Amino acid sequence: MTVGALPCFAVTARDGYERIAGSEGPRREFRITVGLRHGYERHGRIYDIEEAVRTAHRWMTERAARGAPFLSGMFTRGEVVYAWPRHEGEAGSDREPVAIFTGEAIPLYAGHLDDATVEMLLDELAAEIGQALGQEEVYVAYRDRTWILRARDLG
Repeated sequence: MTVGALPCFAVTARDGYERIAGSEGPRREFRITVGLRHGYERHGRIYDIEEAVRTAHRWMTERAARGAPFLSGMFTRGEVVYAWPRHEGEAGSDREPVAIFTGEAIPLYAGHLDDATVEMLLDELAAEIGQALGQEEVYVAYRDRTWILRARDLG
């Protein structure tokens, strides 16, 4: 059997694994990136990534308990490094720790969710995490698109 130009080999029982029916489909990757430093000042509180993990875990558990759709994923810690122009010949720069939530809307578990629903779930989860970490902006990516959510009120 061939898929495209590549041969497709069936996994045998001897290997101990087999493909699950309904698990194949298009990749629908997503990412939410949120700062761990409260505010814009260098001396702002740095949240532990565990705060973001607990917030996302609570969000998905509450939705699952109601029978509502949710997204699962994985957190990693990263560091954003950036610069900006100041006066002629000068630039400012900084770095900031971030929590990165990544995952995929996997066909077997989320194949029934259309893209608009996945985007709505990403926005909801990003807002929850952003609020918990006192962030003004949260960065979201889905498939080949990105957008930024900005808090209306941090009070």
